[in-house]
Amino acid sequence: MALSNDVESPSAELMLAFYRRLYPFKSVFGWLNHEHTPTKFFTHREFAFTLPGDVYLRYNSFATADDLKKQVCTLNPTRFEIGPVYSARPRDKKTVRPAAFTPQLRELVFDIDMTDYDTIRTCCSGAEICRRCWVFIAAAVRVMDRSIRDQFGYKYLLWVYSGRRGIHLWISDREAMELTDEQRRALVGWVTVIQGGKEMHKKVNVRVGSRPLPPSLAMALEPLAVVFGDLILADQDCFASEEGWEALLHLIPDKTVVENLRKKWTANPERSSEDKWDDLKKEVKEYAKGTPQRATLTAAMEDIILQYTYPRIDAEVSKHRNHLLKAPFCVHPKTGRVCVPVDPETIDSFRPERVPTVSQLLQELDEVLPAAGDAAEHHSDWERTSLKPYVDMLDRHVMTLMEETRRTKRDMTW
Repeated sequence: MALSNDVESPSAELMLAFYRRLYPFKSVFGWLNHEHTPTKFFTHREFAFTLPGDVYLRYNSFATADDLKKQVCTLNPTRFEIGPVYSARPRDKKTVRPAAFTPQLRELVFDIDMTDYDTIRTCCSGAEICRRCWVFIAAAVRVMDRSIRDQFGYKYLLWVYSGRRGIHLWISDREAMELTDEQRRALVGWVTVIQGGKEMHKKVNVRVGSRPLPPSLAMALEPLAVVFGDLILADQDCFASEEGWEALLHLIPDKTVVENLRKKWTANPERSSEDKWDDLKKEVKEYAKGTPQRATLTAAMEDIILQYTYPRIDAEVSKHRNHLLKAPFCVHPKTGRVCVPVDPETIDSFRPERVPTVSQLLQELDEVLPAAGDAAEHHSDWERTSLKPYVDMLDRHVMTLMEETRRTKRDMTW
């Protein structure tokens, strides 16, 4: 059963109370700024606001976290997004020469959305998401987190649940923030494995012929083979239907094997996906070890595992410094859930349906703290609600970023 059916959008009154009493502006400021005192990392940072009626306000910037909070509470947006650090303050865009207003720094960001798995997941489709298909996202997070750290040496990765059916990754290492658009495109090309639209059957083309996989993918293959068995074969049973097994047959490069399997599965359509995968293994073993046919089929099976389990990223989100992405701790307008940080170490136990909603948080807060008047100031009321562990997670991340900044400055003075 799908667990993220749309609920009534939070009212303007609820959203304003959330921003005034619960949104962790100081924590988000520290995360973007890397220091306690405002720097260009924050003051020259673009913020964009989405207002009711799809009004979109770009090129806003602020001197402090309090200034940001004041404007958010004045506008009461349905959400706001974070962009790059520009060469001039974004709010001054109209008064500076175009050549003097260019994006300078930007976190390297990635977006993984469940809808990109619609061609293979069998439990839900579209905006729906359930505990079973969340495993696709969990597997993607584990692979991406390890791959980014191992291949590129980046340390400061923040994973944030999108509030509905996906997850975002923000990488704050200085080297990542300084990447040019050209370098970002090259990096994205390196980590993108699944490519091609619905009309393209084979979406994995990462090797020449039957040669071994690149080392980075070979490392990912073993854990993904486990995911393939548990998720694709057993749980999702992706090859149970004729449409499902035909999609599999399109990925097998040996016509004789394809004909044998199609004949067998058509005669015995009730065979499970696990049975069908075993059938393919037996066909491969018909060829002697060391023969070109066996090597080609073995490589094809590895590619199939990757095609069904490797992270599917929205490459366009990552290629440009001036791309905007929804800020952490915003509220998803369809579900009312807060976009909270997620620990990749415990991603398997993360449950989207347990993420707090705006109404839930305000109810928790009112039970321990009477509602205050409009003039009252609130800075850490989130500590009294179920939002606390998520803000604490961001604050720990911020502490490591600030320590890195201090260490870098200390090294430069020696």
